Amino acid sequence: LQFGKGNKRIAIDKCNDEGIKELEHLGLSIVNGEVIMELARAIKGEDEINAMRCAVHATDSAIKVMHDHLEPGVSEQRLWSYLHAENIARGGEWIETRLLSSGPRCNPWYQECSGRIIQNGELVGFDTDMIGAYGICVDTSRTWLCGDETPTDEQKRIYQMAYDQIHFNTELLRAGITYKELTHEALQYDPNEYNHYSFLYHGVGLCDEAPGIYFKEAWDSYGYDGVLEPGMVMCVESYVGHKAGGPGVKLENQILITEKSPEVLTLYPFETKLLSN
Repeated sequence: LQFGKGNKRIAIDKCNDEGIKELEHLGLSIVNGEVIMELARAIKGEDEINAMRCAVHATDSAIKVMHDHLEPGVSEQRLWSYLHAENIARGGEWIETRLLSSGPRCNPWYQECSGRIIQNGELVGFDTDMIGAYGICVDTSRTWLCGDETPTDEQKRIYQMAYDQIHFNTELLRAGITYKELTHEALQYDPNEYNHYSFLYHGVGLCDEAPGIYFKEAWDSYGYDGVLEPGMVMCVESYVGHKAGGPGVKLENQILITEKSPEVLTLYPFETKLLSN
């Protein structure tokens, strides 16, 4: 009212009902500010990118501590707790989800960690979904093999599929490509045969952000167009698990869009003993 010069429209991203009602009582017109905020945050400045590099490095270090504690007999929740502790120790804030699962709980994806005891030879997959150092979101997924068992052919086959998908789809992340092109050019497996994640790609910054790039079968219902620009940061996702059951593999990297080729910010290594090739 004081600064709007007669314009009583105001955008708010989050507010309780009581606050909305009081603002409307004052004659203000409330609109959803989330879209406006996400568009404003889409392209990162130099300081934001430097902060993200630090946050990713801290997360990679935290993941290594968690990996060092992976052994037969540890519970999913105990293993997950090491990531939480290391995030806090390195100046991080909180974690949005509890996505760590093992063995048969890896397929389908999106099961929270539990008290289940991880067995020798089982796959363990996780997604950090972490608000880390400097309040920056670091979204990394890896799948590991627990113990000293030799991986099965099916474990290696599914892992190779996810590995190939994340690398092929990373190469598409170049300035100027449209969201529609990403949707239809990305490597995707038959959805009637394989479970997949909800997104091929999504933006990332202070949290998981726009844009969200869906699979091509969801384009007509949820897809929207736009263009990648330098300074945007995208996460490339892969989840592969056969609908009939068996192993499931989750992988994810954080990618900076540049004037030239995509820059992979996530440096934590993949599980080479699970690769077929």
